[in-house]
Amino acid sequence: MKLMSDARGRIIITLTLTACSVAVYFTARVDSHLVDSQQISSSVPTSQSESRATLRFTATAYCKGTTTKSGVKVRAGIAAADPKLLPVGSVIEVSSAGPYDGIYTVLDTGPAVQGRLIDIYMWSCYEALDFGRRHLELRILRLGWNPADSTPGRVNELFIQFEEAFRSSPVPLQPQSPSEKK
Repeated sequence: MKLMSDARGRIIITLTLTACSVAVYFTARVDSHLVDSQQISSSVPTSQSESRATLRFTATAYCKGTTTKSGVKVRAGIAAADPKLLPVGSVIEVSSAGPYDGIYTVLDTGPAVQGRLIDIYMWSCYEALDFGRRHLELRILRLGWNPADSTPGRVNELFIQFEEAFRSSPVPLQPQSPSEKK
């Protein structure tokens, strides 16, 4: 207790804590350099020659709610998508959205989120309103929870099937007014 009461004791404690912090920093730095230089093997087979397609999507933003469809609390980095196209657990990389570029995890769905539309969670409702509706590009890094389903060929095949099903469904492009229905 006497050590904390005088100025000399406080200086010793400050220097000791500083030395420990510097030691931890350099240890972590050295470890990260070792990890970067080593090849990390994965049990999931991937084809490096087959690149992932960049897909065009429309994005909106939402700010309401407390829990996602997957049961996780809402927070930055979460997106909602059509579960037929991007199942819960999918990981996507968004580009051409300006400051919102980055990696998002699809953990939510919604009745209005259908087809090639994603809804990005934002804490601020003002920011979500300013975001509006944007056209952007995204890449699928993982499709659903199973990494084995995420090979580029499998993802491209699923999107082709979805596009064909979407085109063949009889959905009118514009709603008809009551006078046009006869």
